[in-house]
Amino acid sequence: MSDERLRRWRLVLGVDEADGTGVSLSRTDAGMDGALDAVYGGDEERRGGLGGSAPVVARWLGELRTHFPASVVSVVQQDAIDRLGLHKLLLEPELLEAVTPDVHLAATLMSLRGALPTKSREAARRVVREVVKDIERRLAERTRAAARGALDRSARTSRPRHNEIDWDRTIRANLRHYQPEHRTVIPERLIGHGRKRRSLAAELILCLDLSGSMATSVVYAGVLGASLASIPALRTRIVAFDTAVVDLTDELGDPVDILFGIQLGGGTDIDRALAYCQTVVTRPSRTVLVLLTDLYEGGSAESMLRRAASLINAGVRLVVLLALSDDGAPGYDHELAAHVAALGAPVFAATPDQFPALVAAALEGRDVGAWAEGEGIPVTRAPG
Repeated sequence: MSDERLRRWRLVLGVDEADGTGVSLSRTDAGMDGALDAVYGGDEERRGGLGGSAPVVARWLGELRTHFPASVVSVVQQDAIDRLGLHKLLLEPELLEAVTPDVHLAATLMSLRGALPTKSREAARRVVREVVKDIERRLAERTRAAARGALDRSARTSRPRHNEIDWDRTIRANLRHYQPEHRTVIPERLIGHGRKRRSLAAELILCLDLSGSMATSVVYAGVLGASLASIPALRTRIVAFDTAVVDLTDELGDPVDILFGIQLGGGTDIDRALAYCQTVVTRPSRTVLVLLTDLYEGGSAESMLRRAASLINAGVRLVVLLALSDDGAPGYDHELAAHVAALGAPVFAATPDQFPALVAAALEGRDVGAWAEGEGIPVTRAPG
């Protein structure tokens, strides 16, 4: 076996299992090996490797970033938090200055919000703000553009008055009806300009389940929901719930305020959340309600289904998102999901990259379930 292959096996096996390889690691490889062993080594070594000191952990994180790309740092960092019980150490501002911000860490800080000492809160907000900036850079403008386009399309009329006809769009849409002998287009379909709106074109309610399993989904939804609030023709509302309901709409000016107004990890009462949403719907036929939940209902499932049916029957376009993240297939209540689907609401999980097109389809009044299937997204089926 070549020296390079032995080296790789030595790094894969770690400290204890690698004695038989006879490979001596370089200083760089030893640093890489130690950073990983601190998380993935044996229990005794892992406890001793990180200890209870924030400076030790900060140095370990620095070593990790030296030897691995950001994508690997994010994974190992989250594993360290989960495997080593680093939640208490996250309360130290020295550690918060050292960590690499990502959506999982933001969710962890949100779950610890109530326990953060005063000295750590500003550092925690800086970490969350970096995550917010990254999400906004990648997705916010795409989401706003998709929503604006959907609102414009839904506002156009195919029966415009003469002074409302959009001649440019009408001609382009009817070019196949050009009559050479008359040198003119005979339009089969007239397209009007978007109606001048004295009132809102649509309303969007994002209803967010704060259970721990939905943490990263809540981060994405909170940031993207805030980005939609800047569209004048769209009234955006964010409602968060566990066993209680809180309306975060007044915080939409700053996504960081939204995220720090959320306490993750409580129980789940979807029925109560939908009951609140019913009270804020003003124009059912122009309202899209996105319910972000894994459907593990802690309240009455029967009452929740009746509430969902009432909203749908009133004309509200209800979409149930089981997750809004890149974390893979979500866990959810399959039986309740099937019953919700039977009411006519599409039920599926989406990635953050799919969210702009999802919002556009819903605002435009298209079949969101059919859109999802067209994107290759598995959609829950009604029973039987």
